[in-house]
Amino acid sequence: MPLKGIKILDFGRYIAGPYCAALLADYGADVIRIEAPGGNDDRYTVPVAADGSGAMFMQMNRAKRCLTLKPGSPEGREIVRRLVETADVVIANLPHDALVKLGLDYDSLSAINPRIILATASAFGSEGPLASRVGFDAVGQAMSGTVHLTGTPDQPYRAQVNYVDFGTALHCAFGVMLALRTREATGKGQCVSGSLLGTALAMSNALTIDHALNGIDRQPIGNRAFSSGPTDVFRTRDGWILTQIVGAPIFARWCELVGRPELVDDPRYASDILRGDNGEELSAIMQRWCIERTSDDAIAELAAARVPAAPVLRAGEALGQPQVAAMGFVEPVGYPGANGPVPVIRAPIRLSGHDKAPPIRAPQVGEHSVAILAELGYGPEAIAALHAAKII
Repeated sequence: MPLKGIKILDFGRYIAGPYCAALLADYGADVIRIEAPGGNDDRYTVPVAADGSGAMFMQMNRAKRCLTLKPGSPEGREIVRRLVETADVVIANLPHDALVKLGLDYDSLSAINPRIILATASAFGSEGPLASRVGFDAVGQAMSGTVHLTGTPDQPYRAQVNYVDFGTALHCAFGVMLALRTREATGKGQCVSGSLLGTALAMSNALTIDHALNGIDRQPIGNRAFSSGPTDVFRTRDGWILTQIVGAPIFARWCELVGRPELVDDPRYASDILRGDNGEELSAIMQRWCIERTSDDAIAELAAARVPAAPVLRAGEALGQPQVAAMGFVEPVGYPGANGPVPVIRAPIRLSGHDKAPPIRAPQVGEHSVAILAELGYGPEAIAALHAAKII
């Protein structure tokens, strides 16, 4: 495994921190999730198992060990100190003042272990007038311009999928790998900092560059696109499909397919940006073509013409696709008290020289506390005393 021998302490919450750690666990890192006795709040969102553990928890915390701990107590601080002495990375998407209070800020950690790498993510970063404010994924979406441009002029919409959180986790995992690579040369750790606002702005940067240089104040246009067309969602006889038509060759093939070859030479549609500007007319043509067909028939004809298209599936349909099975994206794992195997999707990348670590389910509350403390040198009596004092 590429990350075998790397030990990670995951103090993360919800997505940005825990998913960063999960990606590293997929390739062999030993990740210890630190939870409060009884479990953290993010364990119990959208429950899917008898113990209340939730759907998001199953994905975010696969292949981790779980230690329950009160890190702010004197005994808890000593356990954290011992953990940090032997760890390579600490992940904690907590506000800076919370990190300082718990002794998880970089200065405190590096004083214990100069090789330690701290990966932290906050809503707005560590500087500026909003640095002390808290926030979740949707805050980043709203402040990056994307919520305004999604939906209709009368009603903006946020994305249901927390793409800002996931993007921040990916950026932080990238930063951790850079820091590990640098440590090979210097022997020293460093702090990797990410923010929801920074991720959201990075992902919407093309839109803000467009405004900065072209001065265009774009408004929401539903499911159409500003720089291509017909890119939209269309009703068929029995459902919905989506097309994304980008580039002159694909547009020409689409024109031929829908029986409008003359549109190729129409000056209104001479480029992607013009097709976006005049996309309402192109969408109307495509809608008339789609409504005469079932979704399966429309997708088949579009595929034969090599025009990008897809059915609009429900969440319950997404994992049942033959393509998903062929690629092996779903790796079911059992979890005590769940109604069936948990269909977890791990890092959706392949390395030609390495497989992922075998799939392992998310841990139950405190499942590995005794084993982890024993590794740190605590004997049975000391562990029993920590249990009795509700430190673990």
